[in-house]
Formats: sequence, C-alpha cells, structure tokens
Amino acid sequence: MSTVVLVGTLDTKGAEIDFVRRRLVELGADVLVVDAGVMDQSAWRAEVSADEVAAAGGARRRELAAAGDRSAAMAVMREGVRAVVRELHEAGRLDGILAIGGSGGASLVAPAMQALPVGVPKLIVSTMAAGDTRPYVGESDVAMLYPVVDIAGLNRLSRQVLGNAAAAMAGMVAANTGRTTAGQEPGGERALIGATMFGVTTPCVTAARERLEALGYEVLVFHATGAGGRAMEGLIRSGFLAGVLDVTTTELADELVGGVLSAGPDRLTGAGSLGIPQVVSLGALDMVNFGPRDTVPPEFRDRRLYEHNASVTLMRTSVDECRELGHIVAAKLNAAAGPTSVFIPRGGVSMIDVPGGAFHDPAADAALFDALLAELDPRIEVVDLPVDINDPTFGPAMADRLDVLLRASRPAAGVAGATR
Repeated sequence: MSTVVLVGTLDTKGAEIDFVRRRLVELGADVLVVDAGVMDQSAWRAEVSADEVAAAGGARRRELAAAGDRSAAMAVMREGVRAVVRELHEAGRLDGILAIGGSGGASLVAPAMQALPVGVPKLIVSTMAAGDTRPYVGESDVAMLYPVVDIAGLNRLSRQVLGNAAAAMAGMVAANTGRTTAGQEPGGERALIGATMFGVTTPCVTAARERLEALGYEVLVFHATGAGGRAMEGLIRSGFLAGVLDVTTTELADELVGGVLSAGPDRLTGAGSLGIPQVVSLGALDMVNFGPRDTVPPEFRDRRLYEHNASVTLMRTSVDECRELGHIVAAKLNAAAGPTSVFIPRGGVSMIDVPGGAFHDPAADAALFDALLAELDPRIEVVDLPVDINDPTFGPAMADRLDVLLRASRPAAGVAGATR
C-alpha cells in the first residue's frame, strides 16, 4: 500500500484534512497526517503531532503559541515540516505528499516539497494557486490546485475539489508503485544529460539530442526561460545529471541587462562546481527578453528590438554587453572543477544572428568571442567553428565531444553509472 503524507494545520483546517484523509483511505492509500498548526487542538488525529513538528524545527509549540509571533512560529514550523518530511522520505514512508491550506499553509510545506526528488508526487491545494506560484513551486515538480472557494469549512464545492485532490494523489502514488525516481523503470537507466534550448537554437539542440540518444544517453531538455535554467542547475546539484550540453546560455544576458528570463547569478556554475563534464556554447547571447513591446523599459525602447511573438520582445545585446558576457562566461568556466569544452559558432549564436537576420551584428559577436578567449583558462578546451550555431554539423559535434568527456571521466564503471 502506498503512503501519502498529508500536511496541514489541524487547528484551522481539521475538518478539511480529515475529509481528505478518509477519501485517500477509501481510494486505497495509507495516510500519515503531519500537523503544522501552532494552537492547541485535540479533535483531530495526526501521526506526527504539532509538538513533534515544532521540536523538529528547534522549538516548543506551546512557547510559540504563547509568544503570539505568527511570523516566528511559521518559520519554526516550516523548518519542522521540512525535517519531518525528509525523515519520512528517507525511511521509505512517503510515496506522495499532499498539503491543504491558504498562503500560510502553502508556505509551510512548499520548501519540504521542493527538497524532495523529482518524480515524488507533490500536490498543494491552496487559494494561492491562482496567483504567482513561483514561491511554492520553485524549480520542482510541485502541482497546485485552486480550490475556487477559501478552505474554510466543508461544503458542496469544497468537497468536490478536495475529493479530486485526494483522487489525483491516490492515482499518482498508485501509478508510481514499483517505479524509481524520475519515472525510470528499474534496470532501464541510461545516463542523464541536461541540455538547454531556446526557439532560436532548436535545430542545434534537436540534432545534438538525437545524436546523444543514438549514443545511448537520455536527454532532458530545459527551456532557457529562467525557470528552465534554475531547474537544470538544481538537478545538477541534486546529482541527477551525468553531463551537461549547455548550448543556450541566454539567461546570462537577461541576468546582466535586466531581462525577464534571468536564471539568477548561479547559472552556469552547477556542473563546474561538481566536476561534471560539460560542453558549453553561447546560444542566444545576442538577445535579452522582455514581455509585450509596451513593457520594454523606457531606457531600452530605442534599441534594436524584435517581436518574437505577441508576448515576447527581444532586444539585441550591444557590443559592450557582449564583451561583458564574454567575461562572465570565461569566469564561470574557469572555476569549473571538471572537464569543460566551449564551442564558438563564428557564423552566429542564434537563428536570427546570421547574415540577413534581425540581430546579425558581427561587431557584437566579435566582442563576445574575443572577451571570452582573452580570459579563458588554457585548460578549458575551445572548439572554434566557422558555422552558425544551428548549422547541421554544430550540434552533433557538441554531442560527440560530450560523449568523449563522459567516457574519459568514467573509464571503469561507464557513464551509465552516473544515473540515479
């Protein structure tokens, strides 16, 4: 029987949590309720009490309640939930996790869910699901369900929504029975490769992916939209990836200039910090991303702009920005502890950075390439090619080089030993 960990604050959502518990049991799941509430309650059953959660967070629940500081209490209970959930997962007592609550309830459990491996079913039923869900989802595979009405008592509508949540979770844990993390069938693991792609580098990444798959790898492609880059960096640091084919480093341009698709300052650091083989290129560093044209900041409206679609406006990076990006890429790659190769596409770094393309700018590209080469550590391999990044030969060449680096880094066990 699969076990669902059900998290909520029994002091405020007891009836709703009990309803979901009973529905999960009817659907064939075992249930462990974790009480994250702070105030006294004795009406509802919990396998992990609020006292235990507070202790796991480093405090006494009664003292938190007496102090009357909601923010401090939330911080303790959040850490307690994270510790309890981690322990349950490590003990094999968590096949899926479901939480119910408003903004407070969602924030109590979100860090614990985000820390669980990809593939473990995670579902939050919260009124926050209709707003900005990034604080709750992060770069994980957390699902959120909007309950339409506030979670404040059981009624005809809330019973339907909460019942659906229970059914969804019961179905997910049942479907996952006997399967390994990330949905891999036992015995069928292949080495996982992370690759980055944008619309303007799709031909390159498609060709590289097909080549890597033919060589026996499984390729996870991340859309370089900020969240995609953060997700890949997170999986690298979690030990999921054997190697990285970082074709599309465009998120660095948004981080530098102030675009809307930044992946943060840690982009292009995960593989290097862990010594994982990486083959890197400069895909889409010719552009910074904004929303619809009228959302482009005033200081940039006289720049070279290109409407990718009704929702996305691209801005061409300048000579000075490209030079700085060359410095940034060099610094990040110089810090790498593992085998690293960088591929330079002299013919253009994106689909529209080619002769006749909207962002063709040889001076800006030269500034990028020259700054990178001037500062790159000699131990970093450079493959300098006269073609653009989407040339049919470029992606497969990157894939072949990553294959060589992976095989050289694991000569005894083989690259397949790097999977989880």
